[in-house]
Formats: sequence, structure tokens, C-alpha cells
Amino acid sequence: MERATLKSDLLLLLAAAIWGFAFVAQRVGMDYVGPFTFNGVRFALGSFSLFPLLAASRRMLPAGKPLQSRFVRLCGGILAGGVLFAGASLQQVGLLYTTAGKAGFITGLYVVIVPILGLLWKQRTDAGTWIGAFLAATGLYLLSVKASLHIAAGDLLEVIGAVFWALHVLIIGWLSPKTHPVGLAVVQFAVCALLSLIVAFVFETVAMETIRQAAIPILYGGLLSVGVAYTLQVVVQRSAHPAHAAIILSLEAVFAALGGWMILDERLSLRAAAGCVLMLTGMLLSQLWGLKAARRP
Repeated sequence: MERATLKSDLLLLLAAAIWGFAFVAQRVGMDYVGPFTFNGVRFALGSFSLFPLLAASRRMLPAGKPLQSRFVRLCGGILAGGVLFAGASLQQVGLLYTTAGKAGFITGLYVVIVPILGLLWKQRTDAGTWIGAFLAATGLYLLSVKASLHIAAGDLLEVIGAVFWALHVLIIGWLSPKTHPVGLAVVQFAVCALLSLIVAFVFETVAMETIRQAAIPILYGGLLSVGVAYTLQVVVQRSAHPAHAAIILSLEAVFAALGGWMILDERLSLRAAAGCVLMLTGMLLSQLWGLKAARRP
């Protein structure tokens, strides 16, 4: 393996680990603050933390009038931020009722949902996507659906949230070529933070003392999960091997389960573990099938 490829893979693995363990931080943080307070402060920190990357990447601006780019960035950031707010809120509230590991695997379903939703935009969907979707759905059944055919409330919120994460990916994919990608990220994180804080002040008790008590998980979620990991993805994935990136970033779910086991003492039954394996297989298949097809002459 080339030295540059190994370096890229290790940095992407670090990003996946940061995102996976963020599910643990999100659960621990809610021992002190409500879900919307946590997200509001977290995404505000994340938005501010990207300012250095924004300043260093001005040359990434697309050709065209800067004013037009700023306008697209603002409007697109509001749209993306609204969808991000929905996905992050469902994920955070769902974590009140489910484990970090299960939330990580269910959230990862967005990689299967993205190409299926792409049909609405008349995007082609290959056989790998449908096979992956079947495997992921079977895995979800084993992981979350009980013998009484009842799905836990927290798991259901995570499933709905995964749909919004998929929509968010499609929106970002549509907007990124039209404007500065890091500037778009800064705006969308700020919009998500603002919406979260508005809901928090209406429905939750927001106090500096409780925020201070939750400082470590909030800092992790804001600075590491949003700032550092997002920066790694933006910088490294531009030159990383696509197949390697697909596999490594999918390990986020595995790190979420590992973190839940190591830190929160969460356990998975044999049935649930089999479901996780099927879900991960479906996620990887849906991504790698398309990459293989793209390399064919």
C-alpha cells in the first residue's frame, strides 16, 4: 500500500472513530441538558470551529460572481440547516430511548436510503443498492423489532432521522458544486444551532450551570465531531481511494457500538449483533457496488 494511501485511510479511520464515539458523548451529555440544548450548543461550536478551515480554503470558491456564491450559500445553508436540524433532533431525542450502538447502526442506513431517494431526482439505482437495502432492512428487523412486531420508540425515531440524513446528503450534493463547501457547512451548522436553541428555550430549561456540567460531551460533539472530523473528511476524501473511503467511513457504526460497550456498558444480544452485521453488509454493498460499476469500461 502506498504511503499516501495509508495516511489517507488512517485519517478517515480517525474521522469514523470520532463520529462513532460521538454517539456516546451525545448520550452522556443528556444526563445534564436536554437534547435541543445539547444540539444547539454543539452545532454553534461546530460552526465557529470551521472558521479557520473556511479562511484557509478561499481558493475552493467556484468560478462566478462572489456575491452570487454568497447568496446561494445563504439560501442553501438555510435549507440544509433546516433538514440537518430535523435529522439531528430525531437522532438526539431517539438517544434518550435507545443505545448508542443501535443509534449508530440505524443512522448508518442513510447510505442505503440516499440512492433510493435519488429515484425522485431520476437518478439511476443499481442492483447493489436494492440488495443492500434488503440486507439492511433484514438487519434492522433483527436489531430493533421485537417478537411482538413492535419497534422501540427510540429506534423508530432513529429510522425517521436516517431518512432526513439521507435527504441532507442529497441536498449537500446538489449545493456543493454551486458554492463554497466549507462556507455552506458553516451556515448550515449555524442554522441548525439557532433552530435547536429556539426549541430549547421554549421546551427545556436552559442554564449555564447544566451546560457547564455537560461541557466535555458538548465540546467533543462540537469541536471534535463537527470541527475536526468534518475537516478531515473534506481535506482527506478529496484524494482518498473511493472504495477505501466508503468502507472506512461506514465503520462509524461499529465505533458507536464499541463506544457504547466500553463506556456505557451497553450489550447486544446475539440476534441484535446478527442484525448489525447484516446492516453493515448492506451499507457497504450499496456503496461499493456503485464504485465497481463506475470503474468498468
